[in-house]
Amino acid sequence: QVQLVESGGGLVQAGGSLRLSCAASGSIFSINSMGWYRQAPGKQRELVARISRGGSTDFAYSVKGRFTISRYNAKNTVYLQMNSLKPEATAVYYCYTGGIRGSVSWGQGTQVTVSS
Repeated sequence: QVQLVESGGGLVQAGGSLRLSCAASGSIFSINSMGWYRQAPGKQRELVARISRGGSTDFAYSVKGRFTISRYNAKNTVYLQMNSLKPEATAVYYCYTGGIRGSVSWGQGTQVTVSS
């Protein structure tokens, strides 16, 4: 089992920035990928960004060029830097880890609200 603790959400004006952090504990040896999903009201959860243990990254098309994801393996932590935020980024952001055997763990979620 992997436990995840997220921090860094909040309220920001459009055009502003936020940085989300997620620290993993527990069975960290089993972690392969780490990343972030988000879920806006009335919408399905969608992938925002992910990073593999080796540093390969994927981003949702809507955030490319504005969001960056980084990972500090020594501290089992993943960061999501969100710049030039738009109101449509308002959602609950969930940290996740993907295990080497296909297991998935989720954080409790952190609210990001972007005002126009």
